[in-house]
Amino acid sequence: MNKYEHLLSPIKIGGQQFKNRIFHSPTGVSIDPERYCIGYYERKAIGGAASVCVGDGCPNIAGRARKSQINLWDTTYRTSMADLAHSITRHGAVASMELLDAGNAAAYSATLGYDLYGPVDGVTANGTPIKMMDEDKIMEVIEQHARAALYCKTSGFNMVTIHGGHGWLITQFLSKENTRKDKWGGSVENRARLANAIIDRIHQVCGSDFPVEIRIVGDEVYDGGYHIEFGIDLAHQLEGHADLIHVSTGSHEVPDVFTVTHPSLFLPDGCNVKYAAEIKKHIKNTPIATVGALSDPEQLEEIIASGQADVVELARGLICDPDLPVKLMTGRDDEVRECMRCLYCFSKHMHSDIINCAINPESGHEFEITNYQIALPKVLKKVLVVGGGMAGMQAALKASERGHEVILCEKSDALGGVLRCEKEVPFKEKLDRYIELQKHLIEKDGKIEVRLNTEVTPELAKEIAPDVILAALGARPVKPQIPGIDGPNVFGAEEIYYHPEKAGKNVVILGGGLVGMELAIFLSMKGSNCTIIEMLPDLNTGGNNLHALAISGQMKKYGIHASTGTKALEITEKGVMCEYTGSKPSERFIFDMPKVFPDAESGTHLYEADTIIYAVGQKPLMEESEALRSCAPEFYAIGDCIVPKDIWTATTNAYYIARDLGRY
Repeated sequence: MNKYEHLLSPIKIGGQQFKNRIFHSPTGVSIDPERYCIGYYERKAIGGAASVCVGDGCPNIAGRARKSQINLWDTTYRTSMADLAHSITRHGAVASMELLDAGNAAAYSATLGYDLYGPVDGVTANGTPIKMMDEDKIMEVIEQHARAALYCKTSGFNMVTIHGGHGWLITQFLSKENTRKDKWGGSVENRARLANAIIDRIHQVCGSDFPVEIRIVGDEVYDGGYHIEFGIDLAHQLEGHADLIHVSTGSHEVPDVFTVTHPSLFLPDGCNVKYAAEIKKHIKNTPIATVGALSDPEQLEEIIASGQADVVELARGLICDPDLPVKLMTGRDDEVRECMRCLYCFSKHMHSDIINCAINPESGHEFEITNYQIALPKVLKKVLVVGGGMAGMQAALKASERGHEVILCEKSDALGGVLRCEKEVPFKEKLDRYIELQKHLIEKDGKIEVRLNTEVTPELAKEIAPDVILAALGARPVKPQIPGIDGPNVFGAEEIYYHPEKAGKNVVILGGGLVGMELAIFLSMKGSNCTIIEMLPDLNTGGNNLHALAISGQMKKYGIHASTGTKALEITEKGVMCEYTGSKPSERFIFDMPKVFPDAESGTHLYEADTIIYAVGQKPLMEESEALRSCAPEFYAIGDCIVPKDIWTATTNAYYIARDLGRY
C-alpha cells in the first residue's frame, strides 16, 4: 500500500475522471512564445499531475489585465490551442483552461482605449473611469465566457476554470463594493448570480459532463473585505452549479495581502488550507480544492486523508518539482524538491514572461528538456568539483548523472556552503531542506566521491589529475574599511546567523541588501531593535520585487527602520556615526525610512547600538579559483566565485556546464 494512498486515489468531477488528487493550478504563461508555453505545461503532465490548468485565458478583448493573456475571443490560435491541449492530454492528464476577465482591473485593455466595466460606477486609483455594466453588458459577458469555454473544448481541453477571485470581474460582483439594487447585487444570492450564470451557460453549450471549476476567495483577509462567513455562504450558492470549488485567499489588488494570496516564506506551509477546510465542513455535494504554500508530500496526504479538501492544487510546488506526483507513486518521496516560496519564479515572470525556479535549473527550458534528446557525452571524464556549496553540489550531481567520474572536495566539514549559516532561521526552513536534499541525493547517487575537510591546492589538483575542474569556491563577505570595524561590538552577518545570541538589544546593520534585511527580520523575531544603514539611494532586493513586498511587510510588523543615502563614518562603542549623502530613493519606496537627521547643520547622526553588523556584499574567490586553471585540460569557474548573485544563477550555471561536459 502506498503511504500516499488518499492523495493518489482517483476522483470523478463532472463527467471527467482524474487519476489522483494533485492538480496544477493556473499560472500565467502565455501561448506566445508557443514552444515555451507547451513545454512548461507539458512538463507538469509528464510529472504525473492529474490536471494541468493553463492560466490567463481571457474571454473578452476588453477584459485584459496583462498583454500576455491568451486570446480566447476569436480562433486565431486554434492550432496552437490544440497543440497545447494535446501536449497535456497525451500524458494522461486533464487539460484545463482558466477563464479570466479582469473587469474594472483590466489595466492593459484600458491602455488600448477600451472602457473599463464593473458592477458599479467608479474610478480606478489612477483616475480611469469605471462604467457600471447594464443588463445587456452582463449578458454579453456571460456569452463571452461560454464561447471561450466551447472554443477550449473543441480545441481539446477537458475542463475550464473560472477565475472568480483575487479582485477580478467576478470578485468585483461578489465584493461589498457591489451596491447594485437590482438582481445582480445586494444579497449573497444576487452577488453570486453572475458566477452561476456563467457556469450554467457553459454547461449548456459544452454539456453537463464538461467540468467547470471555479476559483473563489474564502476570506479576503483585509479590512473592508469579506471573511470566511461570506465565503461559506458563497460556496452554498455555487453548490449545484460548479463541479469543483477551488478556495483561495486574498486579492491581487491589495498589496498588503498579495503575499498571503501567494504565500511568502514568512508564512507556514499550507497557511490557507484552513479556509478550504472550513468551507468543506458546510459543502457536502461539491468537491473542494485548496491551494497555497503546498509542496510537503506528507501534508498533502494529510489534507486529503483528513477531509480538509478533496483536491490539492499546486503552482509553485510543481514549478519547483514537476515530478512530485510520480515520485510519490514510485516510492521516491525522499527525492521531492520542495518549493522555498522565495517568489523568484513569480517575480521573474513579471519581468520577462518566463518562469524560472531558483532551485530547479530546468525551469524555463522545459520544451528543450522534454522534446530534444540531449546527446550523451562522447567522452567520459574525470571531474574534480572544488567547493560543496549550491553550485558545487548541483554540478557534482549532474556530472555524475551524465556518467562522469566525480570527486567533490569541500574545505569545511560539511556540504552546503555559506548558506548553512541560515539553518536556524525559521523562514529559511525550506532552504535548509533543499541543502539536505542535495546532500542526500549525492549520498544516494553512490558514485560521487566526497572529500570533506579538503582544501584543493594546485598541488592536490595535479595529484588527482582530473580531466575537468569545476571551481565552485564561492565568495566571502566584504569587510568595510571604516574606523572601528574591528571593535568588540562589530560582527559579520554570517557570524551572527550562526550565533544570534551575540546580538544585543539595539542593532545597526550596515548594508541594505537581502542579507541585511533578512537578518534584521530574524533578529527582530528574537527581540532586537534593528536599523539598517544603506549608502545607496535604495534598498536592494536583487530584483525579486515580490519577495521585497513580503520583506516590507515583515519590516513594518517588527518596526525595522532603514536609512538610505546614508554613509557610515565611524563605529564607536556607542554605535555608528553616519553622514547623510543627500541621495534620494529612485522610486516611491515601500519601506519605513527616516527622512532627516536630528542634526540638520552637520548632516551627521549617531545611530546608537549595542551591536553593529556588516552585510555589505560578497567578494568572489576569483584568485583562489584562477590558481587552479592550469591544473586540468578543462577548467570552468561556476557559481559565486565568478560574480556573487543568487541561488538560481549558481544552480543553473552549474547544471548546464556539467551537462555539457564530454562533448569533445
